[in-house]
Amino acid sequence: MTKKIFLFLTLLSALLADSQATYVGEQSCVQCHANEMHAWKGSHHDMAMMLADENSVKADFNNSTFNYNGIISTFYKKDGKFMVQTDGPDGKLHDYEITYTFGIYPLQQYMIKFPDGKVQVLDPTWDSRSKDDGGQRWFHIHPDDNVTAGDPLHWTGPNMNWNYMCADCHSTNLKKNYDAETKAYHTTYDVINVSCEACHGPASKHIAWTKNQELNVTHKGFPVSFKSSKKAWREKSPTLKSFIQKKELNACAKCHSRRSQLDDDYVPGNDFHDHYLPVKLDNGLYFSDGKIDDEVYVYNSFLQSKMYAEGVTCTDCHDAHSLERKGVGDKVCFSCHQSDTYTATSHHKHQEGSAGSSCISCHMPARTYMGVDSRNDHSFRVPRPDISVESKEIPNACNLCHTDKDASWSVDAMKKWYGKVPVGHQNFSHALKSLRNNAPDAPKSLYAVLTSDAPTLAKATVTEYLGNYPSKQTYVTTLQMLRNSDPMVRRSALFALESFPLKMRAKQTFEMLEDPVKVVRTEAARQLMSIPMGDLDETRKKVYEKVLLEYKNTLVFTAERPETQLSIARFYEIEGKVGEAQKAYEEALRLQPQFVPAYINYSHFLQNQGKELEAREILEQGIKVLPEMAILHHTLGLWYVRAKTPQAAEQLLKKAADLNKNNGRFAYVYAVSVGEKSPEKAIKILENAYTMHQGDINIISALAYYYKLTGNAEKSAAYEKKAKSLQNFSVR
Repeated sequence: MTKKIFLFLTLLSALLADSQATYVGEQSCVQCHANEMHAWKGSHHDMAMMLADENSVKADFNNSTFNYNGIISTFYKKDGKFMVQTDGPDGKLHDYEITYTFGIYPLQQYMIKFPDGKVQVLDPTWDSRSKDDGGQRWFHIHPDDNVTAGDPLHWTGPNMNWNYMCADCHSTNLKKNYDAETKAYHTTYDVINVSCEACHGPASKHIAWTKNQELNVTHKGFPVSFKSSKKAWREKSPTLKSFIQKKELNACAKCHSRRSQLDDDYVPGNDFHDHYLPVKLDNGLYFSDGKIDDEVYVYNSFLQSKMYAEGVTCTDCHDAHSLERKGVGDKVCFSCHQSDTYTATSHHKHQEGSAGSSCISCHMPARTYMGVDSRNDHSFRVPRPDISVESKEIPNACNLCHTDKDASWSVDAMKKWYGKVPVGHQNFSHALKSLRNNAPDAPKSLYAVLTSDAPTLAKATVTEYLGNYPSKQTYVTTLQMLRNSDPMVRRSALFALESFPLKMRAKQTFEMLEDPVKVVRTEAARQLMSIPMGDLDETRKKVYEKVLLEYKNTLVFTAERPETQLSIARFYEIEGKVGEAQKAYEEALRLQPQFVPAYINYSHFLQNQGKELEAREILEQGIKVLPEMAILHHTLGLWYVRAKTPQAAEQLLKKAADLNKNNGRFAYVYAVSVGEKSPEKAIKILENAYTMHQGDINIISALAYYYKLTGNAEKSAAYEKKAKSLQNFSVR
């Protein structure tokens, strides 16, 4: 090699190391990776999004019609374009051009582009399944709701917006580019679908490396390498196993999780939690045993599994390029599990070939989403009919098949077979249900999870509840959780810490500004905004300002969302920028008039400004839009309490308690509003609420107080004893 060539290559290597890699498109990959391209072609990733044309559109656009609660949508072609006549944002019929297709099977959706760069996903959807399976038809993805114009779920509404809701996962290197000033999108992508670089990262440096493999670049020019020997990592240290698993899960979790997006700067190889905030096992999303309830995808389910704990990754079961399982049906399981053992009747106790003999049916029970899409739960759990006995709302694998039997029958069968009901790896259902319902044993149940070998995700979920039971003991535990290795546990601990007095949390919260993970740092910054910082030295001040800017940038990124506008309003309010804060509250209501927190927070803001009448009017406006929303009646009732108008307050507080009988706070406040004049009536309200909220310290203390007022010392003493037992709980 001549000196000139050597110097040139050295210079080129340095330039490559310093420069940003760029996206080049999948056509640059096909020459060397023909097999991978062949597997990817026709996959769900390949067809995640396409321009609408004769090749991509699978639905019937031959003047077909679809009737949804009297709204007739007509699908037709005009001048080679695919068109639909359907109800627009004003509720009237309009003609729209279909711009893109979305997905392929078992359903395909269609998208329409608006002049402001906003792209919306139609509610009427094509069932791509065969006629024999009930497909080849139009259907509505919200069949049980009468979704009309103005509803957030209407196809023109915020929850059906492609730019925010869908785009990041269906295209490669997507940049949302929302302009808060013009209220317009300038969304771009490098490749319309989920292409090679969506998972491997920008390939320009890799292409350069292929032309000169002596270049000094890591991972052959890619930001991350997924290459590993599965056999090797199973035999080696847990550290190596965890490292390999994390790389892969970070890439997959970006799209296969229920999460909030903090920015669009993610590049494969980055930490998932630096760009996305996944949900925990939240009520309404997951059943208390951790099984999927709402549409939550698979990431958080997998994190609960024993397979995850053992180091299994997505590509142990799924081909990374075709996305197909690495085996037909249960055969995919036998790459790790001995088929002779688990196909034996002695294991599954069912007739061979029946659903009950299937690994997938029993350990990955499915639920249907978006009307026709059956999705398997990826928490890989043993069937637990005993949980369904305690909590009838929770489905179990046994009774999904044996629909003519109840859960107790299934429990008896399992006891007969195994001598007991196996509990498996996810044994936290009772604890999480107790915490959700504020049951008397909730604090003890919380510690039962924290001190067990429960999945880390379950511990992250219950950690936040520490703040509901403030004591010296829970404070110490909260500080311990702040040092946990998992970022979601640390973030939950920050939420719990916020319930303690300022002097007990300011220092610890400030320390969390230096957490290595963004979702933790920015939560600390959010909390510190409302804490007087005093005199900070220059170093500490720079740390705070840097993370505060990170937090502010996450708000700017999602400024088209009403919930973000509330956070922006609070940001400006704390900074003393009252006018800017008010604009943000108004913007939240403009974006989504049905967004309840906007009415409540805006009303509180106006009260703080001394604008009491305007505060009341905002709440009244909310009730006109959402007359059945209990929290709005409750908040307006409290306004009348402060205005010393007890009769109006009582009526509204009663309305709130009647509308939401499951809310102990509403019942408690309603009881207090009548208690001065009628302790007996307050007792009646509280006793009724107590049946559902036996761990609510406010309800119990109020019962002790009002029974004492009425002269019933025995009842008063009984409730005082219950209150003390809650305050002085033991974790043993």
